Amino acid sequence: MFCKTLAYLGILLLGGCAGQEISTEQPSFYASMASASAKLDAEGAASMISEYRRNNGLGSVTLDPELMRAAETQSQAMASRNKLDHDVAGPFAKRLKASGFDASKGVENISAGYHTMAEAFSGWRDSPPHRANMLATGVTKMGISAVYAPSSKYKVFWTMILAAPDGR
Repeated sequence: MFCKTLAYLGILLLGGCAGQEISTEQPSFYASMASASAKLDAEGAASMISEYRRNNGLGSVTLDPELMRAAETQSQAMASRNKLDHDVAGPFAKRLKASGFDASKGVENISAGYHTMAEAFSGWRDSPPHRANMLATGVTKMGISAVYAPSSKYKVFWTMILAAPDGR
């Protein structure tokens, strides 16, 4: 009797799952940026960074179009010169000012060679200076970019800018 009851309960439980769809879609932060058709899910990246910040007692960040363009410009400059360097398109403070974003504070993380947002995030999280930037106090806006460079040894160049608007 116990085995029949157990079997019946198992069928009921399985039947209850039948109406639920199980997603097999890969989260966007695992999508490879190492192809010409790749498109970074910037909203997903902002969500990932925001969650990390909230887990560390800080506020969220939202995407800003001016910071997005500044990040794209930096990633493009690094990719076109096959060089990982904060100053390849000019000093960060000067680039931030030229972006049109009126910032009271800004930080930048760059990287190259990571094919996915998850990899870039992990690299930044595991590097004390990059981690400090992701956990900068007061920042509320973000721009991020991943640029594919097929002829580069790195293949993908990343830039993330976090900033606080000047409240004056």
